[in-house]
Formats: sequence, C-alpha cells, structure tokens
Amino acid sequence: MARMYPVAFVLLLLVALNAGANLGRDDERFHEELVVRPLSGDHVNTYFQFTTRWHYGDKDNLYHTQLTPRVIAELLQQFAVKELHIGLTQGLWRYETWGYPIVEATSGAEMWAWFSGANLTNREVDRQWKELANVFSGVLCASLNFVDNTNSIAPRHLIRPQFMPANGRRFVRYATLPREIVCTENLTPWKKLLPCGSASGFASLLNSGHVHNTKYHSLGLKVRVLCEDHDEDNCIVELTQTANLVYDLRLFELSNNDFSLRRMFGMGLNGFCELAESSKIYVQRNEQGERYQLVPEPVHEVKTTRGGHSVVYSVYDMHEQFKEPGERLFNVAWLAPKSENRRRNLAKPSLPPVTVHRYLLGHGQERGRIVTEVTNSHYDTLPIMLQEVIPWYVHAYLHTLSIRRKPQRVNEYGRQRLPFKLLHYTPGKQRELPSHLEIGFTLPGQTSALITIDVDYLLLKWLEYPPDANHGHYIGSAIVSSQLPMGRNYTALPPEGHLFEHSFNATRPSYVLSLHTEALIVSLPTPDFSMPYNVICLACTVVALAFGPIHSVATKMIIVGRQASTPKNFVKKIFNKIFRRGKPTDEAAAECEELRAAGAAAVGATGMASARASISPGGPSGDQPLLEDLDEEEEEQD
Repeated sequence: MARMYPVAFVLLLLVALNAGANLGRDDERFHEELVVRPLSGDHVNTYFQFTTRWHYGDKDNLYHTQLTPRVIAELLQQFAVKELHIGLTQGLWRYETWGYPIVEATSGAEMWAWFSGANLTNREVDRQWKELANVFSGVLCASLNFVDNTNSIAPRHLIRPQFMPANGRRFVRYATLPREIVCTENLTPWKKLLPCGSASGFASLLNSGHVHNTKYHSLGLKVRVLCEDHDEDNCIVELTQTANLVYDLRLFELSNNDFSLRRMFGMGLNGFCELAESSKIYVQRNEQGERYQLVPEPVHEVKTTRGGHSVVYSVYDMHEQFKEPGERLFNVAWLAPKSENRRRNLAKPSLPPVTVHRYLLGHGQERGRIVTEVTNSHYDTLPIMLQEVIPWYVHAYLHTLSIRRKPQRVNEYGRQRLPFKLLHYTPGKQRELPSHLEIGFTLPGQTSALITIDVDYLLLKWLEYPPDANHGHYIGSAIVSSQLPMGRNYTALPPEGHLFEHSFNATRPSYVLSLHTEALIVSLPTPDFSMPYNVICLACTVVALAFGPIHSVATKMIIVGRQASTPKNFVKKIFNKIFRRGKPTDEAAAECEELRAAGAAAVGATGMASARASISPGGPSGDQPLLEDLDEEEEEQD
C-alpha cells in the first residue's frame, strides 16, 4: 500500500510517526523573491529575500542538513537561541521621500537575539551572547567580535519576540556597532549561506561592483525557531536572508529615466536556483511606477489592499520564463515616456505618518544635548516608544529628560510638555555598561515632539582612543516604535508570514512600525597625539647628528704634524717648491724622524713595522716623506 503514495508523502508520514527519523529533501523548502519599487527623486529600491524553512522535528536531526547551512544548525545545537537578527547597513534610509522599507535596519552593524531555556540565567545568557557574536563575526567577516557588555543592553519593552517559545524563561540582548563599514568581504560569505550560492538564481545579480555603489545597501540575516504547542520535538527553523538596495538613476548618466535589471546589476538573470520551490519578481506598478512601461509585458498582476492602501504588483515567475531548455539571460526594462522631463519625478510623495530625526546641540568638548524629534503627520493620536543606548563614555542626566510639543504649522517649540506614559532607565558604568533609556508617550495628531537629555563627555585614557581619534566617537541610532491604524507607506511583512506575498491583503487593526534615527558623532576631549611623534622625530635627529662626530672622535687615532715654514711671498713660494721637489731639506728629514718615533711609541711593534714601510728618510736619491697628512698639509701650504 505504501508503494502507491508519492515519496514525499511517505517521508512526511514517517516524520509524523517517528520524530527521531532522518528528514528527507521535501521537509526543507527554499524560496527566492525580488521586489522592485521605483521611488521619488529618480531612485529605485530593489529588495532581495531568500527564505529557507526546515521542519526538522527532533533536535537531533539538526546534525543532518541539506538546504539549511550547517552553521545555523550547529548554532541551534550549541546555544539556547530562539531568534536572531543581524543587519549590516551602509547609508541612511530617507523616510520622507522613500516611505518605509520592507525590512528596517540601522547604519553600521546591528544584532539582537532572544534566548529561551529551562535553566538559563543572566550570566549564562551573557556568555552565550558573546560567543554567538564571535561565531557570526567569523561567518560574515564582520567586526561583531567587538560586541560585549560595554555596548549591549537587555530591552524591556520595545523589542518583542517573533517566535513561538518553548517552556522556559526568555532573555533578550541588543547591540549596535555604528562604525562598522559594509564591503565585499561581508557580501561574499553572506551569499555562501544560500543553497545555490551566487552561481544561479537571484543571488547572481548581487555583484559587489554594483551593490556597493548604491546610495543605500543593507544585508540582513534572521533566524527563528517556531515550535508548536511548546513542543521542542515539533519545530521549524526559518532562515531569512535579505538584501535591500537603493539605486540613484542619476549616476547612470542617462538622458531619460529608463533603467533595467542589466543596467542596475551589470548583467541579466541567468535563471533560477534549481533548489528553489518558487522564484518570483514583483514590480510595483502604481504610484511612482505607473509612468513606466515594462518590457517584456508581465503575465500576472496582483492588486493588494492593506489597511485602506492599495498597491499593484506585476509578477514574473522564473519557473515559467525558463521552462524551455537553453541558456539565456532574462532582463526587465522600465521605459519612461519619451516626452517626459526628468524634473517631473522630483515631486515628493505623500508624507509618511511618522518620521524621526536626531541631532546634537551644544558646543565644546565637555557637554552637550541629545535631541530626538518625532513628527506625527496622521490626524489621530499615536502611541510612541523610544529606545536610547548611550555609550559609557557619555554621561546622561536623567533629571534633564523632557518632552516638548508643538503643532506642525509652528516653527519653534514652546513650553508645552508631554507626560511620560512609560519610563525605564538603567544607568551606565564607566568602561563596563552603557546607559539604557526607554520612554513611552502619546503624540497627538499633526504634532511634533522634541525629546532632549543633557550629557557630559568623558576624558578617555590615551589607549582607549581609536587610531583616528579626531574623527570622533559614535553614538548608535535610537529606535522609535509606534502602531499605525492605517497601512499607507507600510510594506513590512506580518510576523506570522515568511514570504513577500504573505503581505498581500494582510489587513489588521494596527501595524507595528519601527524606525531608526541617524547615528551621532561626538567630539570627546582629545589630546594632541602629534606631540609624541614630534618628540620622537626630534630626539632621533639629535641622536643621529651627535652619534657620528662622537663615534669618529672616539675610534680614530689623531696624529698632529708640524707645518714647515714657507715664505709668504708668492715668487719665493714658487722657487721653494721647485728646489724642494728635487732634494728634501734637513729640516723635513728631522720632522719625519720625530713622527716615526711618535708612531712607534703609540702602536707598538706593529705600528713600528707599518711606519718603516710607509716612511723613509730623505737621502741622496731625493725621496719625500709618504705621510698623507704631511703631504696634504704641504700641498695646501704651497
């Protein structure tokens, strides 16, 4: 009877009957998606998402991986982590002109994880948190090994889990590294985690030469474990890898607004990943995309309504495009009307409901003020929650924390204040812990709020300064969260979904929004690090100039010779030189004898032999003294 069933059904039946049995290929599913959205200001957003889901059943089956990377399976075996988020981002997302991204990220490196277990303690979680950061520091070739207690916090209210926990306590850790630079050495190992790597599929479009020249690019990795009914023997591990890019069409130096996949990525699509169950491209057609004509024409079109906001997507299925055999490249082109002027695309879209900005006030290198401005463009009151992580080298004063408000039509803030609905503050400790602040309040419609707190800057030890000390020190971006009653400009995936198509028609009473502010650079009191360099150069120069003469005087033998008396008249000097060349004077012979005796007394027997060989007395043959010093002095005198 079992022979009549397909192989996949038999394997699923075996899993249901025996959770300890090895899982087959059909229990792991891989999907790849690409979303292209034209934005205002001649920008284009391309969002890649690669999702791998594995219903591994019993935990012992994690040793037998096929599509899921081995490092992810070993991570779940070694650590009690249930959810992990890592983001590597270069650039700043512009909410006012681009709307909200599908996946939110902050500049630099960002990492947070949820831990759950029966016997976990805070000390054990701290140890696992550091080891987890070290593991992915090597996996992604990033500087996550600098994550430690000095830049990590345990959020209380803002970050919520997206997994189904088993029995046990839950712990969360969060850290950012705003100085992290994203480059090719991060993209290459990130692509190696994919089942097909970068050989085929959508990952082949991610060429480092075209990815890192964008105005904004972000690499993301999310791992979460979904267990049913708190049963650890019936779980699914979900790995989601994302790449979010924003291209500036003005950098292509085109005469019009036309663009294509080949123009953005340097090549066309060479096919789909053979291990992918689905491979689709979604192109937004309304709003900024309605003025473009797609070539080739899409076969499918989807209209989705979410929270009263409708979006139209054209769908290209790569399994249908490459169903015929043969090697070829697939390309999609966006053609703008020939009569269209580039300036027509400079109009800004509708303002998002919530926007945030952050900056520093004050002057000097001793004290300042951190300012965060939140604007509610919606007509209704919205709940706002803010999380600040202030590094240990910046001292924050909680009693100076205040929230002022003003209507949007007014330029300056008055004395009207907003009360706190929630306040959590953990003071920092020098060189050990950062300051952690979480506040909650309600912001009326068409109103802006200004959150300020005074800070002092600490004088560091000279070994604690980075190599570029005058560049400044970073303060990581703040996180602002809210709940929107409508879905305008909202494109995030629902927590229970794992594919982009799961966001279609996903209407609900409210939508959780998370935004990141700008990172800040503070100029701490910095000593003159050029002074030691100048001192070293001066000391080395003095030693070099003094060593040569001292060494010469201490090692050479000085012999002083008497000068022969010569006439001062020029004519007499010439006659004297002529007659001395043929016959040396008795006086010169006597001087040679004296020099020979002095040399013998100074150098001993060896010096005596050398002096006899080199100096011979004058005689009838007319030989001259051979002492070089005497000859040189005589020639100078002559």
